[in-house]
Amino acid sequence: MTDFPVVRPGENVTRQVLADHPNLMVVAFGFESEGAEGALHHHPHVQSTFVESGRFRFTIDDEVTEVGPGDSFVIPSNAVHGCVCLEPGRLIDCFTPRRDDFL
Repeated sequence: MTDFPVVRPGENVTRQVLADHPNLMVVAFGFESEGAEGALHHHPHVQSTFVESGRFRFTIDDEVTEVGPGDSFVIPSNAVHGCVCLEPGRLIDCFTPRRDDFL
């Protein structure tokens, strides 16, 4: 079990760090309702995302893709990306190096 708190970075969105090391961080994002958003943003970290449950419309550098349970993909460093929840669910993201701003 993780000792990290659950935080609310947006409306109907939760975030919890599951594991961290200076070179890698695993984070769970919960989307509680249709229309909840992960706002467009970018960061220097390479990110991989695994869709544990739910359905999402992801935008990565102007390319839009719908994803569902079992899908996974990599977001390159500094790519502008975000998502809209189509069905409530949970994403598991890994970042390298870790996102110190989440600690």
